Amino acid sequence: MIDNPLRTDADYELFIYSVAESYQSVERSTLAFVRKGATFALISGDLHLVGGYRIVVSERIVYDRLPAEIDWYGYEVWRGGEKLYWYDSQPHPNEPKLRSTHPHHKHIPPDIKHNRIPAPQMSFARPNLPVLIAEVEAIVHSQGNVDSGETNGKNTL
Repeated sequence: MIDNPLRTDADYELFIYSVAESYQSVERSTLAFVRKGATFALISGDLHLVGGYRIVVSERIVYDRLPAEIDWYGYEVWRGGEKLYWYDSQPHPNEPKLRSTHPHHKHIPPDIKHNRIPAPQMSFARPNLPVLIAEVEAIVHSQGNVDSGETNGKNTL
């Protein structure tokens, strides 16, 4: 795998389309990389992970200068029909507790819409999907729901 898939738009497209083969916990992916003109692309779809978890992905990538970068994102983590939490980059400049990672933050229960915490692991300069996948893997592992046997060449839990 490339050190930073955001090096170019083509590298990030390859990264997006190889996520399911790169992580043992990803059972399937519906992610799509759709170019929208000469300078940006939209990435959307779902990553279906072990344990009934799903990550809903929405990103906008700009590549008018290189390296490319994420200039907007939203990631929702679901288990079955329950939304567990989400990350987004919508600025909330008047919330002092979010200033340390502005605009990156995570919405968590209770009152998931309004309860926000800083998200230092989110970035515009590197892919966020490995962080999200690792976070879900940690949840699954802590619940004892995964056998980390054969890896089939994929990253392990």
